[in-house]
Amino acid sequence: MTNHDLKTWTPPFQAMVSGAKNFEFRKNDRGFEKGDLLTLREWNPETGYTGKWIAVRVTWILKEGFGLPEGYCIMSTRYHGVGGN
Repeated sequence: MTNHDLKTWTPPFQAMVSGAKNFEFRKNDRGFEKGDLLTLREWNPETGYTGKWIAVRVTWILKEGFGLPEGYCIMSTRYHGVGGN
């Protein structure tokens, strides 16, 4: 299991915090695996990092097929913790 620190723009970040979103679609340039911990840090392109973050655990991962672009993945996630301002 690996911990990944990831930049996340405000709309998908807020959807994850509210519980409306429980997945991540990402370029798989980090070798994501089931069981990994993702620390998603809220990013505003105008002001930078906001200081808010949420940690989620990868519970399942799709790496190929079903129309998924090569080199990308979709990860199902489960809430693990939240913090920041």
